[in-house]
Amino acid sequence: MIRRLRRCGHAPGAISAEDQAVVDQFRAMLAAVRSPQPWTPGSGRDVAVRIGPYIERAHTRPGDDHGTETIAVALVHPDAPNAAAHLHGRQLGYTDRGWLRCETTTILGAWQPAYAMLTHAAANLPLPDDIGMDPARYGVHVEARGADGTTRTMLRIGPYTETWLASRDSDRLNGELEDRAATVIPGWTVIAKEAPFDVSDHEGYRDPYGNDAVALLRAAI
Repeated sequence: MIRRLRRCGHAPGAISAEDQAVVDQFRAMLAAVRSPQPWTPGSGRDVAVRIGPYIERAHTRPGDDHGTETIAVALVHPDAPNAAAHLHGRQLGYTDRGWLRCETTTILGAWQPAYAMLTHAAANLPLPDDIGMDPARYGVHVEARGADGTTRTMLRIGPYTETWLASRDSDRLNGELEDRAATVIPGWTVIAKEAPFDVSDHEGYRDPYGNDAVALLRAAI
């Protein structure tokens, strides 16, 4: 919410330092909206995303911010990582969303502090229940590691709707791999591990709900 200046247009004397700061902040916001800083996929920078009439700050998920159409982001309080901002963000629903699927068309540009006054937090309003983004979900990766440090991904399964489901299948797959350790790939160590679901490469995953994870592993090896 933009606070009103207390000095009227006919008041004598120079504008106060406090009011001048508000004017400068407002001008910086207008300039940021009119001329957004370009955001490049894979840059790792926070982005400004549109949530209805508001603009919010979002962290991009490392390794999953290179998609041209959809990436994974987490909404954060504009003053993050301050402790007070974290508490305020929890009250307004910023911290209970998890990773979200964000269409890159909703990204205004790289995040700038000048956008802070356009957030729900600035208006002391909670984020709406429907913010137009679905959960980014989770995945399980089966990787083969060679003695020289080489890593190859043999199988990716996802998206899982909850972490415990991904953890359950990861444990099942590792149990299967232990039983077949000598015959999987000689000279390689093969493990299954939980990993973020790469929303920008969703076609490279096998559906965990339409298939059995162990059957998918056996087919892959």
